[in-house]
Amino acid sequence: MDQTVNRKSNNKVIVLNKIKTYFSKPQNVILLLFGIVLTFTTVAPIVAIVKDTLMIHPGTIDAHLTGKASGYTIVNYVDLFTSRLARTNLWKPLWNTLLLAVLTCLISILYGGVFAFLVTRTNLKFKKYLSSIFIFPYIMPQWTLAVVWQNLFNSNAVVGTSNGLLASLFGILAPKWVCQGLFPSAVVLGLHYAPFAYILIGGIFRNMDANLEEAATILDTPKWKTMFRITLPMVKPAILSTVLLVFGSAMGSYPVPHYLGFTTLSTKYISMNSKYTGEASILAIIMMVFGVAILTMNQVSLKSRKNYTTVTGKSGQLSKINLGKMGKYVIGIVMIVATFFTSIFPILSFALETFLPNPGDYSFLYTRNLSNLTTKWWITSENITENGMYGQKGILYNSTIWHAFWGTLLVSICCALIAGTIGTLIGYAVSKNRRSKWANYVNGMAFLPYLMPSIAVGAAFFILFSNEKINLFNTYTLLIIAGTIKYIPFASRSALNSMLQISNEIEEAAIIQDLPWFKRMFRIIIPIQKSAIISGYMLPFMTCLRELSLFLLLCTQGFILSTTLDYFDEMGLYAFSSAINLILIITILIFNTLVNKLTGASLDDGIGGN
Repeated sequence: MDQTVNRKSNNKVIVLNKIKTYFSKPQNVILLLFGIVLTFTTVAPIVAIVKDTLMIHPGTIDAHLTGKASGYTIVNYVDLFTSRLARTNLWKPLWNTLLLAVLTCLISILYGGVFAFLVTRTNLKFKKYLSSIFIFPYIMPQWTLAVVWQNLFNSNAVVGTSNGLLASLFGILAPKWVCQGLFPSAVVLGLHYAPFAYILIGGIFRNMDANLEEAATILDTPKWKTMFRITLPMVKPAILSTVLLVFGSAMGSYPVPHYLGFTTLSTKYISMNSKYTGEASILAIIMMVFGVAILTMNQVSLKSRKNYTTVTGKSGQLSKINLGKMGKYVIGIVMIVATFFTSIFPILSFALETFLPNPGDYSFLYTRNLSNLTTKWWITSENITENGMYGQKGILYNSTIWHAFWGTLLVSICCALIAGTIGTLIGYAVSKNRRSKWANYVNGMAFLPYLMPSIAVGAAFFILFSNEKINLFNTYTLLIIAGTIKYIPFASRSALNSMLQISNEIEEAAIIQDLPWFKRMFRIIIPIQKSAIISGYMLPFMTCLRELSLFLLLCTQGFILSTTLDYFDEMGLYAFSSAINLILIITILIFNTLVNKLTGASLDDGIGGN
């Protein structure tokens, strides 16, 4: 009897000691805490939106079809998939979304990949300038190039809007398929995400082993065969990563198809949300399924990825292709012109739009009379209705714009601080327990929101936090919660990649010296990986500044800058929306430049532009 009691007592002590040992390691506490938090914040919105697809909403189509004002039903699924409107509400938007995502991937990989090849593997001129300017479209708000496209190609005769530059100055009327639809949406999104391909593929090109290609050259292998049998297989992981990131992002894009008149799942969700609420939630679930599928594909690709080893050792120098005495300048100038229209021209275009007396009135260019420009959009200090401003004060005096600006800064700073800190801690903890299944689970849960379309994530948080029990709609709190969950992956991946480069012996030496955990972090870990950790804070900040899809459903128009821009667009005050675009771009560029100067970190750093 005594032996049994002693055995139970010893087992209890052993268990308590194991628990005490487990929780004595800060990384275990971090993983347990954030594993629970991320499970709730990621799974709860998904559960809420699935539940919403089965609910009956008063005043909507499901209430009409069931004849009930409350309860649960599968009529939303039946109606969406089988009604006469199924093609319009589901199948056509789904097909358009997939087409848009595939074409966006092709354009971004071709443009970004070719640019990466030219910068890293040839003697192209103007590399430093081109490498810096090429990433501008990604830094800018997603809808920037869409609005610029409108300002260039739209015409009153074809699409019924104000004339763009080509129609006003040269009388060129672009066909409708160029102005609106799949083609311009795919081109704009492809240009926006091309920096993804440039950064990922450029890094591989810069670090790949030149001996393999040199061996093929010695064996008199044709260049095309070398490209397809050696170079492309080595770049394949970067191409796959680009496809996974771009495909998921393009699927959830709302601003670009919205501006360019193309119906996708995200635009259809917004249009259906009021009268077809339950069916709109099914569209969000479909977008989320693609996000989960992309994450699964990523995990499978990581397990099946091939390694390439050079028996003779790695060559210290890449053999660069000679473009010729003229070729290196001609191609360089062509790329300068191309990047001018994607990076510099948008800023000039938005600035010009704010001085036009009316949208599309470029008369000052062909009359050469600067008096045809106006400053009324900037300096009108009174509510005047007769001057086409609909009672709005000028941009400099407009309280709506500046209230939204400070609100945007508040949300961006809070999201950056919270997401950056949580992401850094998760990156640290996962790097310490990299072989743990729980660590991999936490890492996957932290990254999943990034792969889910922003409009679907926004819809999930809207349903979860805008009801009778919890109503945080139109509050900065809700925007910060949604932004933090969505942007944690930026910081966690940045921190994880950097923490994996730090040897465990460094921290173990500090543990032997009996230094507490927070001192080890602030005196050893953070100083060593300062640049990567700061990037983990800055990426959420800059992304949050220009976010529209995620916040569109969570607040009213005029609450933050991106929704305020949408509000002025609907009013027809294009000078105001152009000014907000300009303010956003300049703010993002200023903060990006400050970070580069203070930390030396840059998105294109180390690719080959220097």
